[in-house]
Amino acid sequence: MVVLAITTAFVQEHRSNEAAAQLRAMVHTTASVRRSPCQSDDPFSEIPMGRLVPGDIVRLSAGDMIPADLRLLEAKDLFINQSALTGESMPAEKYGHARTSECEDTFDLPNICFMGANVVSGYGTGVVLQTGPTTLFGQLAHEIAGQRVPTAFDRGINRFTWLMIRFILVMVPAVFLINGLTKHDWLEALLFAVAVAVGLTPEMLPMIVTVNLAKGAIAMSRKKVIVKRLNAIQNLGAMDVLCTDKTGTLTQDRIILKRHLDIQGNDSERVLQYAFLNSHFQSGLRNLLDKAVLAHVELEQTLNIGSGYSKLDEIPFDFSRRRLSVVVAREEDGKHILICKGAVEEIFAACTHYSLDAKVGRLDETHFEAAKQQTIALNSDGFRVVAVAYKEMDPSKTTYSIEDEAGLTLLGYIAFLDPPKESARGAIAALARKGVQVKVLTGDNEIITRKICHEVQLDPGEILLGARIAQLSDVELAEIADRTTVFAKLNPTQKERVVRALHTKGHVVGFLGDGIIDSPALKAADVGISVDTAVDIAKESADIILLEKSLLVLQEGVTEGRKVFANITKYIKMGASSNFGNMFSVLGASIFLPFLPMAPIQVLTNNLLYDFSQTTIPTDNVDEEYLALPRKWDIGNIFKFMVFIGPISSIFDYATYGMMLYVFDAWNNPSLFQTGWFVESLLTQTLIIHIIRTARIPFIESHASPVLIATTVIICTVGMTLPFTWAGSALGFVPLPWLYWPLVAAMLVTYAILTHLVKVWFIRKWGI
Repeated sequence: MVVLAITTAFVQEHRSNEAAAQLRAMVHTTASVRRSPCQSDDPFSEIPMGRLVPGDIVRLSAGDMIPADLRLLEAKDLFINQSALTGESMPAEKYGHARTSECEDTFDLPNICFMGANVVSGYGTGVVLQTGPTTLFGQLAHEIAGQRVPTAFDRGINRFTWLMIRFILVMVPAVFLINGLTKHDWLEALLFAVAVAVGLTPEMLPMIVTVNLAKGAIAMSRKKVIVKRLNAIQNLGAMDVLCTDKTGTLTQDRIILKRHLDIQGNDSERVLQYAFLNSHFQSGLRNLLDKAVLAHVELEQTLNIGSGYSKLDEIPFDFSRRRLSVVVAREEDGKHILICKGAVEEIFAACTHYSLDAKVGRLDETHFEAAKQQTIALNSDGFRVVAVAYKEMDPSKTTYSIEDEAGLTLLGYIAFLDPPKESARGAIAALARKGVQVKVLTGDNEIITRKICHEVQLDPGEILLGARIAQLSDVELAEIADRTTVFAKLNPTQKERVVRALHTKGHVVGFLGDGIIDSPALKAADVGISVDTAVDIAKESADIILLEKSLLVLQEGVTEGRKVFANITKYIKMGASSNFGNMFSVLGASIFLPFLPMAPIQVLTNNLLYDFSQTTIPTDNVDEEYLALPRKWDIGNIFKFMVFIGPISSIFDYATYGMMLYVFDAWNNPSLFQTGWFVESLLTQTLIIHIIRTARIPFIESHASPVLIATTVIICTVGMTLPFTWAGSALGFVPLPWLYWPLVAAMLVTYAILTHLVKVWFIRKWGI
């Protein structure tokens, strides 16, 4: 056990160090820095990121990683991908000037770039504000490498351990003093008290827990769930709140073209055709939206919509115009057509006409207002909207420029969506049936999040934003978080705060995430869940890795976790109640018997055989009703169970005492008395697991696993035959009279019936 504990601690510490190393590894690349005037034409030089200091001037260009937390001095068309920090899938534009209005989210500051993001396009320069551990990224590294918060499983095991320790500290000295004072042999009393202490100790608990967890881990691996930390399995079963990000869990984590509409909101093949021609013929770097258009056309098997056209020229995209144009020639009639696609506002500004059902009309203010309302409605539904326009050009024209993007005819819109997973709706419903409430914690905006939640039939209610969370105290947040389903625009610290707030309300919290932003929350949760495609830091912080990012896979893991917990608590309840009852029997017998009720070596033998019979509990079956709800550690319930069930065994122990003393006249035959109680005690303890293991009628409505039944039969057989063997003689046992066996059998049947009745009453009053 010592070796196992040290090895486990070492492995966990090693994983924490690996997580921090993943963060440190990001600073091995170089940055372009200006520090002092130099003789060369270029004042910037490449230095390792680790040598950056506050005050350095850093130059940024497309493809660069942000090397530190920067304040931009100047920027040109600078777009930053900070999805690993915020959860936002689309790049954010940054500027060299400060924001004039109040900013609710730090990541929305237009002139600040954070370490961990990267440059998508454009260029700029900035001054270093924070480096290394003082950056936001570095603070995450410190939290990840820090000590892990005790989980619900850890706290439950600790509480049960201290319950048994307090029990032993009271009972063992009492047994020692009573036997010493009544038998006047203090050495024998001490040995007996030590044996009783061993009997009271659930020494098989570490083995039972480990085997249960290992068996669960193997079963879960077959269901695409890899367990990194064994105790996470029980936490998964006890989980009653699952916090998850949106992207890739509720959604497919890919942008698709969902709609192609004319200006009245009707489906239009012409809009799709022109959008395809624009994306197909443009020669610049295709963004996610272009790829979605091309993929949509392939999916619909309408590849021929691009045939009959040839490219003449192109007006590339830039971030000031926010639109891109291609000029194509239609082979059918030789017409030259300029097709423009881009941001709605910029396309509106360049349009003077509209096209609807092959008719062209002039745009006026009412058309503009209707078009704006339509795009607002699409945005409210979570769509990202791009406008499509065209203009017929003079066939004699050979060169084209930005000036040609005027007097365009508005054709319609294409709308994109990160669609929900088909399995998400069913998985959320399945988790709800198992008593697990799903809460969404995302860095994405409120509108898109609300839309996705509606799609998967998860009622978002009032969405709590990160800006509001920043203004709440921990107590206020706990009250609001308990009744809130969706949290949006969260930063890493706020995700962690929400998880901790739910802890204070008594919830066992799971967190599913795969980004840098999720790492603190993964560590704070009772069970951190990530996926094999996650960033390394998230995988190192997680307890469980899903080979498929799906809530459906996760809910199967929840069931397996509850099976593990069920079998662990079977041993705990059975061991605690049985030991509690035995100690009442030992105390009573010690007071009135002129000899020890059982020799120390006999106590240890009884304990060894009884423990062996329980080693197969991890293989046992679990009733379906037990798996229906989350199962948490309830030490109060275990204590009540121990108090009510334990003394029942004492009743039959005292009946055995009476039988041995008055039926078989064992007053002057200690060996016969000790043998009779040894056999009765072993049989009752071994058989009682079949009563305790189920809320149903044992052997009739619920059956134990074949292996558990086999070990029960084997141990009972060994206990009954031991007094008749040479080993039994060596232990001080003697053969029992034949009348003993029918009397003991009657007591066992009566004991089983009475225990079952009390168990049923207990479950109705306090639950399983």
